[in-house]
Amino acid sequence: MGQPQPHERIQYVVEGGHQLSGSIAPSGNKNAALPIVAAALLTDQRVALRNVPRIRDIEVLVELIRSVGAEARWLGRNELEIHAKTLRPADLDPELCARVRASILLAGPMLARCGEVTLPPPGGDVIGRRRVDTHFLALQQLGADISVNGAYRFKAERLRGADVFLDEPSVTATENALCAAVYAEGTTILRNCASEPHVQDLAHFLIAMGASIEGIGTNTMTIHGGAKLGGATHRIGPDHIEVGSFIGMAAATRSEITITNAGVEHLRSTLMGFERLGIRCEIRGNDLHIPATQDLKVQADFGGHIPTISDQPWPAFPADTMSIAITTATQCDGVVMMFEKMFESRMFFVDKLIAMGARIVLCDPHRAIIAGPSRLRAARLESPDIRAGMAMLIAAMCAEGTSTINNAQQIERGYERIDERLNALGARITRVPARA
Repeated sequence: MGQPQPHERIQYVVEGGHQLSGSIAPSGNKNAALPIVAAALLTDQRVALRNVPRIRDIEVLVELIRSVGAEARWLGRNELEIHAKTLRPADLDPELCARVRASILLAGPMLARCGEVTLPPPGGDVIGRRRVDTHFLALQQLGADISVNGAYRFKAERLRGADVFLDEPSVTATENALCAAVYAEGTTILRNCASEPHVQDLAHFLIAMGASIEGIGTNTMTIHGGAKLGGATHRIGPDHIEVGSFIGMAAATRSEITITNAGVEHLRSTLMGFERLGIRCEIRGNDLHIPATQDLKVQADFGGHIPTISDQPWPAFPADTMSIAITTATQCDGVVMMFEKMFESRMFFVDKLIAMGARIVLCDPHRAIIAGPSRLRAARLESPDIRAGMAMLIAAMCAEGTSTINNAQQIERGYERIDERLNALGARITRVPARA
């Protein structure tokens, strides 16, 4: 497979019922690479990024930063060099912004470097309402004037440090505030901020450029702003959501897989969630091994009560792993409730699993009860978003017969060359252009 084309529509044709075996390495963390690419605009020096996932969302963001004057070139498949020597506060292309939610991440860096930026509404997955208010409130407290009239207009003659309490621990709002704060004069304290691995990765990148940040990995970070930022070389960490996807895939297909360089220090909540489904993983240094022979029996709560797996802000079970866990649970013996607290439309994909033979009761937009194991049948599917698309791919891989997944380009927004990498383990996935 070559590089994904922005307008390309594709299908995956998946022959189910094949066990996988071998080793697979996770790509660089998508949700770290996106804010780090945006943060590269904070310096007029060259930045070299390694282990950058070559996925659709990254390609679109690279187009966006080029549109405002930054130079960006791929030095290798996963090595990206960015040089934002001069930037112009041009209006960003609405069509490009509509393709990727990460366009909102340009607000902080562009405001810092240019003093103004106009952003069309961001796109991304359709998984429910995704507020931008927290971004606005944080940047306002740092000195920005913001107006909304079809597009979001940010302006600031000078950014100043402030004591900022985020009204929710939003990942992207935290990242925007971090980028603005390192440029602001004085000290900023970010309270109730997100602390996910990708937020930590961004903070380490900013430090590599010369920023001073304390409290990384906690919900309160202190940023001593105003220092001139220089060039840096930074390696993106492994994608813990992709690792969770591979754990669910290995369990659902009864496969023995080793995930190399898995970033095990960030996997405690993920492993705990899958343990509730009876899935055990062996930590071998920084690798993760999933045996093929497992009971896959849901672990009841004390007293025999039905257990719940719920997502919460980090370090709890990640929201982006919920769709994977739901599909995996259909292959486990027992009953479990999945409680998706963040997005009111994320669970609607389960109707596709039900059509395949899964026994799922969708209680409301946030809760589903899964009773397994179920024998899944092949079906014609449609990927609504990145994570549901991957969950459907896993379902198709363990189903009887051959399934077709339409809108599979959604999966490639978050998973690099996923068909090639899984086929190397023994999967049977054929990537074809979608029929008109």
